[in-house]
Formats: sequence, structure tokens, C-alpha cells
Amino acid sequence: MKQDFFVVIPARFDSARLPGKPLLDIGGCPLLWHVYQAAVKSNATDVIIATDDKRIEAAAKEFADKVVRTAKAHQSGTDRIAEAVTLLGLSDDCIIVNVQGDQLDLPPALINQVANNLAGKKAAAIASLYMPIQSTAELNNPNTVKVVADHQGYALFFSRSPIPWKEPEEPGAGQAAHGQYRHIGIYAYTCEFLKIYAGLPVCELERTERLEQLRALYHGFKIHVEQAKEKTGLEINAPEDLELANKLYGN
Repeated sequence: MKQDFFVVIPARFDSARLPGKPLLDIGGCPLLWHVYQAAVKSNATDVIIATDDKRIEAAAKEFADKVVRTAKAHQSGTDRIAEAVTLLGLSDDCIIVNVQGDQLDLPPALINQVANNLAGKKAAAIASLYMPIQSTAELNNPNTVKVVADHQGYALFFSRSPIPWKEPEEPGAGQAAHGQYRHIGIYAYTCEFLKIYAGLPVCELERTERLEQLRALYHGFKIHVEQAKEKTGLEINAPEDLELANKLYGN
């Protein structure tokens, strides 16, 4: 059964490696435009962009029906979305899917999948997705977030380091990819949980790893993850990702 949900895309201007990332040109359109187009092709009831920056707000209003201006001080995209749903007056039981503003060519089917995942897991505060890691380079890349889960699919931990650790077959060898998983940065939660999350103290694990989902785990909330049913596209995290995207789009 189709699950009703809203998509909110958090988009901030400040980025250490790619300043103004949502406005970067890919194939003649801003990165944020590409993300929005994927979201509107999903089953979402509505798609909202939440930003802290007037430049992003102005650009987004050229193609998006709903753009919400939020505070700059938020610790994470989830905190930004929590403010946005409050400003929009959405009810506590609404399911919100966080589609991050750097997810280029995200299949709309994955947006639907994560919403349905949350709806079917009453013990979960958050639902998300993962994919098998395909290479040693991917495993050892700190921009690739790794996840381990229990036998029911509830996340045990997320890290930028290779997890779980596996003893190299040869002395002195590094970690090689085998049976490890990368987290896909798409989340589903209810408005009720978003309000709870925004009131939780930021923990040291979140600061150290720079991963907002660790705040929820640290405070005892469950995150259910399942394997994505389609390939995910390209996350624009670093200059080399932008270079690849420009090649794909003929820039």
C-alpha cells in the first residue's frame, strides 16, 4: 500500500569543501534542481526545500512551489527539517523523508522505499537505506559512511571508518571490502520524532564522526535500515564528485 509522506530537502550554503554546493551548476541547472526533480517524481504528497540562505531561497523559488527559510544555527539537516515542519504546521503523525541536497540522480523509488520502511517498523524512530560496498577505495573513503546492523535490520553504529574491522589476510595489508555496507543519506521520520530529536543534546559521537544519526542512537532511539532496491546515483561531497558529475552531464 502506498504510504503518504512529505519530502523536505535541507539545503545550506556553507560547505567546507564545496561552498554554495546546492547552487553548483551541473548540466546547466543547479544541483538542488536535480534533487528536487527526483523528489517530485516520487509518491510524495508535497516537496519542500528548507534553506538558511537567501541565495538558495531565491534560486529555489524559480522551480519549487514551497521554500521555507530557516535559521542558520542548526547542527544538522534534520534539525533544519524539524524547524521547517513546525513552520509549516504539519501534524505529528506525518511521515517526512529527508532527501539531502547533494544526492544527484537519486531514484524516486528509493524515496518511496524509505517512507514505506518507516511505516512498517513501529519500533523505529528513523528509517534509512544502505548498499553493499563495492571497492576498497570506497571502504576507506571517509566520505562513504559505513553502517552495521543487527539481525532485524536495526542499526548498531555508523562510522566514516571501515566497520566492522576485518583482520587483513596478509600482514601489513589494509582493509579490503567484503560484506560491508555504505549508508545512503536518506531518512524517514515522523514530525513527532523530529521535534524530539531537535531537543536532544548533541553527543560527542555526533561531533566526532559528523553524523547526525548518531545523536538518535546515542539517546536510545532505533534506526531501521534495509538494502536499497535500486542503485543510488552520485553524492556530491567533494571536488572529485563534482568533476565526475560534470562529465556525466557534459559540462
